[in-house]
Amino acid sequence: MIPIFIGSNNAYSGKTSVALGLILKLKEKGYKVAYMKPLGKTPVKRGKDVYAADAVFIKESLGLPDPLNIISPFVLTYESQTLLFQGKIRDVKKKVINAFRLLKDKDFVIIGGAADLFEGAIFNIDALSLIEETKAHALIVEQWRGEISMDSFLCTQKLLGKKFLGGALNKVPDSTLSYVKKIVRPFMEKKGIKIFGVFPRDSILEAITVGHLNEILNGKILCCEDKLDEFVENFSIGAMDVASALNIFKRIPNKAVITGAHRADIQLAAMETSTRCIILTGGLYPNEIIIGKAQSKGIPLISVTEDTFTTVDRIESVMGKARIREKEKINRAKQLIDKEFDMKRFLESLKK
Repeated sequence: MIPIFIGSNNAYSGKTSVALGLILKLKEKGYKVAYMKPLGKTPVKRGKDVYAADAVFIKESLGLPDPLNIISPFVLTYESQTLLFQGKIRDVKKKVINAFRLLKDKDFVIIGGAADLFEGAIFNIDALSLIEETKAHALIVEQWRGEISMDSFLCTQKLLGKKFLGGALNKVPDSTLSYVKKIVRPFMEKKGIKIFGVFPRDSILEAITVGHLNEILNGKILCCEDKLDEFVENFSIGAMDVASALNIFKRIPNKAVITGAHRADIQLAAMETSTRCIILTGGLYPNEIIIGKAQSKGIPLISVTEDTFTTVDRIESVMGKARIREKEKINRAKQLIDKEFDMKRFLESLKK
């Protein structure tokens, strides 16, 4: 069994998408592969028990045979944190390691890390401890942040030593992609850091569904409930004159348009372009003509009580941070691994 710990030094780096792609690629090559999420922070119920949402999604989507209590041995909840402070919860690490050892018949075990290398230290299940205990090879996924990304890799190399297998740079803007591949990657390689993949920023993987967006905004769906699984990749504010708005809307695909409920002109203009949903701010409802038009176009209308600027702030806080919980994103993750990840070199490095 070869354990591979997928970690990062910042949240929303794309660890789960890389894990998904690697699992699918390894299974495609005929290997027996398991996934494990030692520290879950988004609990979901299955029966009477609570598991990590990422772990549940990966198990159910990929048809992994191992039970959830092994794939997700520990989930941080308010209750578990309180018990820790009261001295009533112990041996979390032992529970995690025991679950890990039950996967010994697999060729590879992909271990999904937390937000950074230190999260979970209070339970003794931080990345540094788990990599040491499981003798895992660490693959670090770093969201491109300029020279900070290079600093991150170099410091990780100092922390992990030989356990640091290498890295992948993720969410690289198209305008920077050539520079990263031709200049940054060779520079890091000369520093002794293997860069197995450079992944461009991907609008699908960063997209959020209309339904999830509605949940975040605590809105009310006024029509087209059957379209809530559509992906929103961009957003635009409709606060200008109609002619200017239409010119902008035509250039932005698969978007959510945020505008006041009274701006029927903007709403009609948005419906003539690639719009996934229209968010109506201020708590008011549109007239029946607007609702009828939206129904005919298949564009959900979402009514929210907040003003436009508050709504925009909420959306900006989640765009690009959407977790992979939709099956449509799985294929995209696999495509990126196929195209941009040096699988041959990766497997050879694991054997050394």
